[in-house]
Amino acid sequence: MERIDIDRIIEMAWEDRTPFEAIQFQFGYSEADTIKLMRKELKRNSFNLWRKRVNSGVSQKHLIKRSADMKRFKCSRQKSIAMNKISKR
Repeated sequence: MERIDIDRIIEMAWEDRTPFEAIQFQFGYSEADTIKLMRKELKRNSFNLWRKRVNSGVSQKHLIKRSADMKRFKCSRQKSIAMNKISKR
């Protein structure tokens, strides 16, 4: 896997609104694969903070735990992304 893809997976995993299902759809990485990647790529303290936040209930990383009114994966101010390629406006 290329470095740019790894960086994008980490970015998506770090975002509270991006569910693990979106990462799996775009990259084929399951939740467990994403956790392994984050553990490998992040500093230990950063990884621990991320896991604590993901499991705290604040994060919306699991589609099942999301409220019904949250339908987007991304912030409205974020650039459009199509299959991991940033689109030009």
